[in-house]
Amino acid sequence: MIAGDGPVRDQQVEQLERQISELKQQLMQAQKLSSVGALAASITHEFNNILTTVINYAKMGLRHKDVKTREKAFDKILSAGQRASKITTGMLAYSRNNSDRRDPTDLANLVADMLVLVEKDLQMHRVRLQADFPDRPFASVNGSQIQQVLLNLIINARQAMSAGGNLAIVVRANHEAGMGEISVRDSGCGIPAEKLPRIFDPFYSTKSADEQGQGGTGLGLSLCREIIESHHGRIRVESAVGKGTMFTLRLPLVPVPAFAPTPTPNPADAPMNRAG
Repeated sequence: MIAGDGPVRDQQVEQLERQISELKQQLMQAQKLSSVGALAASITHEFNNILTTVINYAKMGLRHKDVKTREKAFDKILSAGQRASKITTGMLAYSRNNSDRRDPTDLANLVADMLVLVEKDLQMHRVRLQADFPDRPFASVNGSQIQQVLLNLIINARQAMSAGGNLAIVVRANHEAGMGEISVRDSGCGIPAEKLPRIFDPFYSTKSADEQGQGGTGLGLSLCREIIESHHGRIRVESAVGKGTMFTLRLPLVPVPAFAPTPTPNPADAPMNRAG
């Protein structure tokens, strides 16, 4: 309770604001770690596959003395090691980055890095992933926070497709509106129209926790909206029961920096997209 007046009351208000800010940071970190926990089983499974690949091709290299066979074994081991490195680098960057620093960021690269972490999880749950990056929009963002939003939306989408389905992620530039857009669309159960106006309210949830105890707190989407709006962006949702749901993140465009990173190839240009 705030008592007193003048400087005393101002000091109490300032102290309460600091406490609220600290609690929000703790809540955001807890939500982030919860999302990592939702991927733990699939990432462990993937690392087991990587280790099996390394062991089997190492044995092949030891058994065969010809150069061609050994080069093949070394290439497979190198590829498996690089895959493991990408996963661990992504997980560490996602889990550890607690700063509020924002930099001009290629949104397509940001999404691609996140997809490395969720591919195996989606495959295990029979979800076909279709990604398309027709544009390379740049926005000034905290990459870890935007990835936290994406991971939350992707896990929600996967949980809405208990029998499997399709997940489409598109990154595009809306130059007319001055916005970069990331859309996440699933073919799941959808959200009833009467519940849509409240899904971003704190502690309001349309679902219960899954078998791993993930979800159902009503905090995920509330945090997503807070993160996006703190970036001067918007998050929108469209849904139809029995047809699916689409969330769209809109973030203000910024000029492409002079030394932009190498763009990730558009997954839509590959012969086959990712499938579960």
